[in-house]
Amino acid sequence: MAETTQFELVSPERLVLSRDVEMVVVPGSEGYFGVLPRHAPMISTLSAGVIDIYQGGSVVERIFVAGGFAEVTETRCTVLAEEARPLGEVTLADVEKELAGDRDVLKDTKDEVEREKLQDRIRMLEALADAKRKAA
Repeated sequence: MAETTQFELVSPERLVLSRDVEMVVVPGSEGYFGVLPRHAPMISTLSAGVIDIYQGGSVVERIFVAGGFAEVTETRCTVLAEEARPLGEVTLADVEKELAGDRDVLKDTKDEVEREKLQDRIRMLEALADAKRKAA
């Protein structure tokens, strides 16, 4: 049996996932990085992207995260995500519908703070749509 490391994914709403994994690939802000057992300790900010979880030498689960932080130690990888969605539970049609709605709201939004929030959300949804297209 392959050596494993503990992986935890936490969103503001809940503990999304906690399990032993062979490897996890995380979308760091400086690029994707893989975490294996006995990894050097580090902390990284995350970009919007997909976390790939490996068991048995292949990807068993893919989860989209909308940014956040990752802490890696020799025995665990903990991701604190701003938002997390299992990629298999997302449909491209739903994401495109959300995008269209947010873009419509953005057109009529005058408040600069609200505009920035909407623009951030649109960027996140665009990244989610790209991830879903690549997964197809």
